[in-house]
Amino acid sequence: MLADLAEDAPLLCVVDDLQWLDQGSVEALLFAARRFVADPIAMLFAVRETSVAFEIAGVDVVDLPGLAAPDAARLLDDHAPELIEPVRTRVLAESGGNPLAIIELGSSRLAARDVDESDPAEQVGPLPVTRRVQEAFRRQIVELPEPTQRALLAAAADTAAPLATILHVIEALGGAPGDLAPAERDRLLRIDSRITFRHPLVRAAAYQDAPLHRRIEVHRAYADALGAEADADRRAWHLAAATTTPDEAVAAELEGAAERAWHRGGAMAVSAAYDRAGRLSADRELKARRIARASQAAFDAGKADRAARLAAEALSLTTDPGIRADAIYTRGAVEYERTSPRADAELTIEAAALVRDTDPERAALTFFEAAHAARHGAAHDLLQRAADLMRGFTPPEHWAPVVAALLGWAELFAGRPELAVGPVRDLYTATRSGGNDLMHRITAGFGGLMIADDDGVIAGTEDMLAEVRATGALGWVPYTLNVLAVARLFRGEFADARACVAEGASVSAELGNTTERLAHRSVEVWLHAVSGDEPRCRALAEEVFPRARARHQVNAEIADWGLGMLDLSARRFGEAFDRLERVSRGPASRDVLVRAVPDLVEAAVRSGKPDRAHGPLAAFQHWAEHVDRPVATGLVLRCRALLADDCDADALYAEALRVQERHGGPYERARTQLVYGEWLRRQRRRTEARAHLAAAVSAFEDLGAELWAERARGELAAFGERGDEPRRSGPLTLLTPQELQVVRLAATGHTNKEIAAQLFLSPRTVGYHLYKAYPKLGVTGRAELADLV
Repeated sequence: MLADLAEDAPLLCVVDDLQWLDQGSVEALLFAARRFVADPIAMLFAVRETSVAFEIAGVDVVDLPGLAAPDAARLLDDHAPELIEPVRTRVLAESGGNPLAIIELGSSRLAARDVDESDPAEQVGPLPVTRRVQEAFRRQIVELPEPTQRALLAAAADTAAPLATILHVIEALGGAPGDLAPAERDRLLRIDSRITFRHPLVRAAAYQDAPLHRRIEVHRAYADALGAEADADRRAWHLAAATTTPDEAVAAELEGAAERAWHRGGAMAVSAAYDRAGRLSADRELKARRIARASQAAFDAGKADRAARLAAEALSLTTDPGIRADAIYTRGAVEYERTSPRADAELTIEAAALVRDTDPERAALTFFEAAHAARHGAAHDLLQRAADLMRGFTPPEHWAPVVAALLGWAELFAGRPELAVGPVRDLYTATRSGGNDLMHRITAGFGGLMIADDDGVIAGTEDMLAEVRATGALGWVPYTLNVLAVARLFRGEFADARACVAEGASVSAELGNTTERLAHRSVEVWLHAVSGDEPRCRALAEEVFPRARARHQVNAEIADWGLGMLDLSARRFGEAFDRLERVSRGPASRDVLVRAVPDLVEAAVRSGKPDRAHGPLAAFQHWAEHVDRPVATGLVLRCRALLADDCDADALYAEALRVQERHGGPYERARTQLVYGEWLRRQRRRTEARAHLAAAVSAFEDLGAELWAERARGELAAFGERGDEPRRSGPLTLLTPQELQVVRLAATGHTNKEIAAQLFLSPRTVGYHLYKAYPKLGVTGRAELADLV
């Protein structure tokens, strides 16, 4: 909307008193603010003190001090020149240089009269500025006639109500529209088509200082007046405000308001309504159920502290297995982000056990969460415990392939791929056609990585990513991008993997999803390693390791693998072997990190420890035989060639390259050409060696894998060839991650507006990225992109 408004002229969006906005609106505004790169849009937020956190990338913070003493005095004299001492001095002292306080305290009736030094209220010392201003408004209100105070209370109780409704409520309370005239005359409010308070603190003073019985009367009058179906939510909240003891009828109306808010996507509104419904529930079990739902909605809204508190309360209220399972499930989700996936798995297994035999739908969902958390934490003991509970469990029909695949995960991690690949592949194949829910498809995506179908994972996950973008399911974007990043990394499409990681980490940070952000940063360590950026690789690893080892073991080992790759490409073979051997023995070694074994084999051979490679290679070969994918076959052949006698190595290298030419990505093919070229050079087959090494240099340079290219150039230098020739990179490696995303979509024919919708950008920002990308790619327009990409 803001981008559309800025099409005709530059736009300034000013949001005052941000602390009074609901959280969803704040997040939406900040989300937009961070995405205007090229648009003529400025966004300015004013927020009181520190009630809203702004320590986030893309939003500059300016702390505003109070006015200097001369400026404060001049402002006060301009607005209240009649003030006498000592009132003038006191206003300046207690305002703290705050312009609102200077104007309001100086203009209030409190300041316009002499201070009564005998009044105990004047002896308590200075109040905070906001409270002092509100106190000034309160004193102004209490001097109004009693009917006017009651009319002000009615207006303050529902500022969203139409003028006619407010006047109806005033009359229902025995008043008349004219009762508002004194408040209007004193400029406390303005009346036109609606009632607008001079300042939110006037409304606060009018409402908060009214006696409880008066507030209850007003809310009851509103509930009586709001009989239309369109007013059902406001009626429910007015009834709740007028109710001080449990009342099931009111609680049920609030529950209806919660359900309607859920359909609108307002998670915090859902949580608030269920929470209040729980407080008004007469039945203990109903109270527990509603508070458990409030807890889940709070977590969905990103309020982990609130979610944990409400979940604990729900657990204290009930022994009902279903309600307890829901509350424990939410506690697990909180622990995933706060502590570790292992902590989540422990809790969700407990929750699943509670409903395994009574609620198959809920049990299947909980098993799903338990298995994913156990896998992410490399907690294979917990995955086996979940699998033991799932065996013999009869899930709903649409969950059956997922449960079977999760059991397959357990078999895979137990070292039995022959029992795992079938169910994993069945789910993966079934979901490739689309139409399945996102949880099924994300499970299938991870499964596809485990069975080495990198191409299929990329195609299916890109479809899923397009769907979650189109439906605005922002919470699924980081998870989908993580699967896609790892698949592209395995495929050797490093520029695209970097684009996935950059967006995934950014969106995770915006959502407060620290664990998923950690997952993306761990993959980024690997990507810096392959690009040869050693300083950034090591610096990021130092940042990632402490948290990853404590929270997410799989991510820690991916980052460790990346450092091993850095050493391997730089010919530090001993260091590479030590690190990669640790990865191959780690708890995630039977997950996707099985793919690190070929790197371990190379490091073992080059560091003079080939015997240490045979055990890991046997496990890798067992896995490869059962996943039966060409990419795995090609890697096995290369490993066997590295360990083979000279008489066998030649045929194995050649066969590995034949497989990888047809089915492999450019990176692994270049790796095979490198080690084959090294072997051929030692065999003094110079012409063949030179051809393979030159091809490896070219491929590594295209991929931006600079240290690998240097290693291959070093081998060529042994033939007397120059090693300092100008280096080149593939054009796509020159683009920033976001430029690459935009270029790829533009190359497939998407318009700027369509690209903007997919990437949560403005069309003008998309155009800006294309403008920056064209010179880097050596093109003049989007028509040339298709062939290049």
